[in-house]
Amino acid sequence: MKTDRPFRRRNPGGRSVHRVTVGMARRAASAFLFLNHTMRHTISVLVENKFGVLARVSGMFSGRGFNIDSLNVAPTHDASLSRITAVIKGDDASLDMVTKQLRKLINVVDVVDFTEGQAVVRELLLIKIKADGRTRSEIMQICDIFRAKVVNVAHDALIIEVTGDEGKTSAFLKLVEAFGVLELARTGQLALRR
Repeated sequence: MKTDRPFRRRNPGGRSVHRVTVGMARRAASAFLFLNHTMRHTISVLVENKFGVLARVSGMFSGRGFNIDSLNVAPTHDASLSRITAVIKGDDASLDMVTKQLRKLINVVDVVDFTEGQAVVRELLLIKIKADGRTRSEIMQICDIFRAKVVNVAHDALIIEVTGDEGKTSAFLKLVEAFGVLELARTGQLALRR
C-alpha cells in the first residue's frame, strides 16, 4: 500500500474537510503513541554490594522491554550497599510492574522511581577538544559560562570536566562540537531524593 496517497475525510454535507496523506497520518499516530506512552524514568535501586546483583537488576529491565539510556553503579557511604541509578524508557504500566519485581529480588533493599522535580539529578561529562592558539581562549570563555573545569592542557587539545543536569551538559556539548571533539565520556545521570 502506497503511504503517501492522499485521502479525504468528508463531512455529512459531502464537502472535503481535510486533505492528508496516509503516511502523514501514520507518522502522527506513531508520534502520539510514543509521546503519550513511552516516557523516560529515573530509577534508583539500593542493593547489597554482592556479585551478580547488577546482572539481575539490568536483566529485569531488559526482560520487560525497557531500553536503558544510562546506568550508574557505585558503593554508597556504607560499603555493604551500592546504588544503581538507571534512566530507562518505557510506559507507566510496565514500569510499575518492574519496580514491584525489583522489590522482590533478594539483594534489593529499596527502589525509588523519581518523577520530575523529586530529585537532584547530575551528570558528569569529560570531553577532549581540539584547541590551538586561536581557539583556546574562546573555549575557555565557554568553560567560564558553564562553570566547567579544564582538567588537562596539551599542546593541541584540552580535556574539560562539566557537571550539571542533562540540559546543561548537552548545551555545552553543542557549543564545543564546532571546535572538534576528539573523545567523550559521560557518566549518565545520578540522582538523590530532595
